[in-house]
Amino acid sequence: MAHTSFTESQQQTLLSIAREAIQQHLKTGKTFIIDPKGFDEALQVIRAPFVTLTINRQLRGCIGTLIALQPLVHDVAHYAQAAAFHDPRFPPVTLAELPQLDIHLSILNPAEPLLFTDEMDLLRQLRPQVDGLIFEAQGHKATFLPSVWESLPTARDFLRHLKQKAGFSADYWSPSVKIQRYTVESIG
Repeated sequence: MAHTSFTESQQQTLLSIAREAIQQHLKTGKTFIIDPKGFDEALQVIRAPFVTLTINRQLRGCIGTLIALQPLVHDVAHYAQAAAFHDPRFPPVTLAELPQLDIHLSILNPAEPLLFTDEMDLLRQLRPQVDGLIFEAQGHKATFLPSVWESLPTARDFLRHLKQKAGFSADYWSPSVKIQRYTVESIG
């Protein structure tokens, strides 16, 4: 289920929208409103984005959605502001930090369920550096973007930390565990 890649110009537009949304909120305290109709059709598609903010390669905020409901340009602006000001792990981004802020967008391709017989079978199917995963069990859900492989390079560590993010112990397993995998288009 591959999607066509965005052009360089479209990528720059998306990154500019994210930065402008953060900048406007810093200056006015208001939510950035965007009219998707003024943009290329490719940027009006319904695709789920995650916006990751870093300063000097250190995470500064990351928020997005697994379910696409709005045009991409709208959601990029929305989640850029959410990552900058509402990620509970960090204080809000300040005006002084804005020039140092690196913005990375992960545009998700549709997730597909993985079929596996047990945890070892699942681990064998994972594609390091490629797969994003959605872990679901007992009403809890968590995801790791493919970029998390950079800090957790083995399938075993990746899955163990994802289980912990979902609120379980690293060695938790149940036959009712559901896993979906997705890929992303990375911008920035």
